[in-house]
Amino acid sequence: MIFGGFLEHFDRQVYGGVFEPGSPLSNKKGFRKDVLSALKELKVPVVRWPGGCYVSGYHWESGVGKNRQPTDDMAWGVKEPNTFGTDEYVELCRLLGWTPYICNNAGNGTLEEMKNWVEYCNGIEGKYAQLRRDNGNRSPENVGLWSIGNENYGGWEIGSKPIEQWAPLVLAGAKAMKEADPKIQITAAALPTREWALPLLKTAGPYLDYISIHQYWLPLWQQNDMPDYLSCIMNSDSPESSISHFVDVLQESGYRGKIKIAFDEWNLRGWHHPGFPRRSVQDYNDPEVKRLVAARSKSDIASQYTMADALFSASFYNACLRHSDDVGMANIAPLVNTRGPLFVHPGGIVKRTHFHTIAMYANELQPCVSRSTITADRLASGKNSVAVVDGVATANASGKTWAIALVNRDPVNEVACTVKLKDLALDGTYKAVVLSGDSAEAYNDLEHPQRVVPVKTKVQFKSGTVQLPPHSLTIVKVVLK
Repeated sequence: MIFGGFLEHFDRQVYGGVFEPGSPLSNKKGFRKDVLSALKELKVPVVRWPGGCYVSGYHWESGVGKNRQPTDDMAWGVKEPNTFGTDEYVELCRLLGWTPYICNNAGNGTLEEMKNWVEYCNGIEGKYAQLRRDNGNRSPENVGLWSIGNENYGGWEIGSKPIEQWAPLVLAGAKAMKEADPKIQITAAALPTREWALPLLKTAGPYLDYISIHQYWLPLWQQNDMPDYLSCIMNSDSPESSISHFVDVLQESGYRGKIKIAFDEWNLRGWHHPGFPRRSVQDYNDPEVKRLVAARSKSDIASQYTMADALFSASFYNACLRHSDDVGMANIAPLVNTRGPLFVHPGGIVKRTHFHTIAMYANELQPCVSRSTITADRLASGKNSVAVVDGVATANASGKTWAIALVNRDPVNEVACTVKLKDLALDGTYKAVVLSGDSAEAYNDLEHPQRVVPVKTKVQFKSGTVQLPPHSLTIVKVVLK
C-alpha cells in the first residue's frame, strides 16, 4: 500500500476532479471517465478520504441519503454540497480497485459518530446498518481501514488537543469503533516525535495497526514560492531520514513489528491555502475570504511540477521500499489536482511529471525488495547536498527477474552508475523505461501534455556500468539465466 493516494474535500480534488455530475466527460453517476481511466494506470491500492483538515469538521450523516443539504466547511471557508459522501466514495473505490480508508472526525465529532460510521459501512444489523440499506446498499461496504483524526496535534486543526488528551481519546475511539466491527484496522494521527508518539502508543498501542505521520518538504501554505530544480531536489534524502527516525521511535516503544507506519499524507510541495485552515464558519461573501479561496488556484500553475517532483517522488518511494518492513502504507496528498500527479480541468486531464513516476513504479517493479547498498558522490547546492544517485532493487520471488530503479539527480550531467548483483556485474544490453525531459525544469501542461513521458528503450552496461541521463529515472529489467 506504499503507492496509495489521498482525496480531500479541498478545492477541486473531489468536485471538478474525480466527481463532476453534468460534465460531458462524466458517466451517469457523475464520475469523470477520463480521470478513472488515467487513475487505473497507477494501480492505486488504497485511498484515504475525506480529509485532511476538512474531516475535523465533517459529520458523515450529512453526506448520505436522498435529502442532503449543504453544510459549512469550517476548515476551508466554503460551502460543502454533500453530493459526494460515503456511498459515492466507496463506489469510486470499487470502480478503481482501491481499498477504502476512511478518516474519522476527531475534531468536533463524537465517539458515537465514529462508531456509527463504522456500523453504517460494515454493519449487518442495527440502526445505521438499516440506514445504509435504506439508502440502497443492502450489503455491507466492508471498509476495513479507519483513521482516528487528522493532525489533531496542530493548533490549525478543529478540536486540536495536547497529547495528554489525545491519547485517551484515541483509546476510547478505537474501542468504540471495534464494538461496531472488531475486524477493522485502525491508525491514529501522530507527530513523528518521541514526545508525541510514545505516550500515544503506551496508551492506545494495543488497538492500533498503524500510526499516521505526515510531511510536506516545501511548506508553501501561505506563499506559493516556485523554487528551482536544485532547491527542490535538495530535499530528496529527507524521507529516508524521517522514516529512519520514526522507526527508532517504534523500536523504543516496543511496538516495532506490531504497528506499521502509515505515511498517509506526503508530497514534495505543501498545499497553497493562504489564510486557512480555520476553525469557525466564515462569511462566504467576505471579499477577503473570496480572495483567499481563489488564491488556491495557484496550485494549478503547471510550470511548478518539474522533473524535481518526479525524482523526489521516486526518492520517497525508494525510501519507503527500503523500509517496507516498517512502512505499511503511504498516500500521496492529494491524488488529483492541488499538488497531485493528475491535473483535471473541465476539458480533460494533464499527467504531471510525478504521475509518470508513480505509473512506472506501479507497473514496472517486481514484488520483492532486495537489500541494497548505495554509494554515491554528493550533488551540492549552496550549503546543502544530496547523493547524486539513488535507487532500489526489486525481484520476483525466484530472484531471477529484476527491476532496478536508478535516479540521477544531477540536473545537467550524465552519471556513470555501476550495478552489481552480489558479485555479478551487469554486462550487455537490457530493456529499460526512462523518464527524463529536455531540461530539469521541464513540465507538462495543456499545450504540451507529452513533454515529459516515459520512454521504453534499451540501455547498455559495460563491465557493470551504465550511463544515466541527467535528471532521470531509469528502471532496468534484468533476467538472470
